[in-house]
Amino acid sequence: MRVPRRVMFLAAAAALAARRTLQTPYGLTGRSVLITGGSRGLGLALAREFAARGARLTLAARDAAELERAAADLRARGAEVHTVVADVTDAADLNRLVEETARVYGGIDVLVNNAGLIQTGPLENMTEEDFRDIMEVNAFAPLRLTRCALPLLRARRGRVLIISSVGGKVAVPHLAPYSMSKFASAGLGQALRAELADSGVGVTTVLPGLMRTGSARNAQVKGQHRKEYALFATLDNLPVVSLDAAEAARRIVNALVRGDAEAMIGGPAQVLRYAQALAPQLTADLLALGTRLLPGPTTSDRAVPGREVESAVTRRNPIKREAEAQFNEGGEGQPS
Repeated sequence: MRVPRRVMFLAAAAALAARRTLQTPYGLTGRSVLITGGSRGLGLALAREFAARGARLTLAARDAAELERAAADLRARGAEVHTVVADVTDAADLNRLVEETARVYGGIDVLVNNAGLIQTGPLENMTEEDFRDIMEVNAFAPLRLTRCALPLLRARRGRVLIISSVGGKVAVPHLAPYSMSKFASAGLGQALRAELADSGVGVTTVLPGLMRTGSARNAQVKGQHRKEYALFATLDNLPVVSLDAAEAARRIVNALVRGDAEAMIGGPAQVLRYAQALAPQLTADLLALGTRLLPGPTTSDRAVPGREVESAVTRRNPIKREAEAQFNEGGEGQPS
């Protein structure tokens, strides 16, 4: 007898719901959590969320001053924090980071692969080197660090968190290198989850949409610099389009605690993903149409940080300025 598809779908949904109900949440009290890119932006928001749930933190970033400001902010909130200056593209730094975390806390329970680059601009102004650079940070660094930390994670049946992006499911115009790297990181997360399951290590991949982290000012901008940055920074800070960073961090940590394989973070990200899944041709056509409205390429491939091409429009945006100050992005003020 043939079982109707609807019945099969309902049975699968019921099985999934039962699995989630019976799953034991992964407690974070006293856990050793290592966060790359933890000194600012989403990394700092995640650090605050993990600390609020009782975790002990190791933050890694390249800038010592930023790390110290972040650590002071977290300690003022009662967190236990250790910092390590490290470059995630340097293999020796990754080994030292893992060893240092193990020395301080005795091991690693949760590895948060958060460090990332973002570049915005027309494809014509992107070089092959841009693609290679961003792949090193957004895709290869999580692979290398996870493999380096794996013996410690196995010993504690720990968790790995991969911070990908909705851009890892739907390629967004003027973010070609970024989307390519995030597609890779999403695939990495799926592969790691399948292959590490037998060792007791859980892997969760999260795919956030735009978040108000203040990070736009540190993005690399190409093409018509001021126009590109003004558009990117404005969209990044629209309340309906973008998600509050603290709320994003809460949802991301909840996904890890539940043991989700994959989680879309933010309503617009969900809409874009389902549009791609249900109507790929229409979605592709709409994205192609939207590209025509974006600033065109230039004859120069020079990249500049967003903070160097601020305009009156971006400087006066109160939501943007508040996010920069709150998440240690080098804007006015300090983390609060």
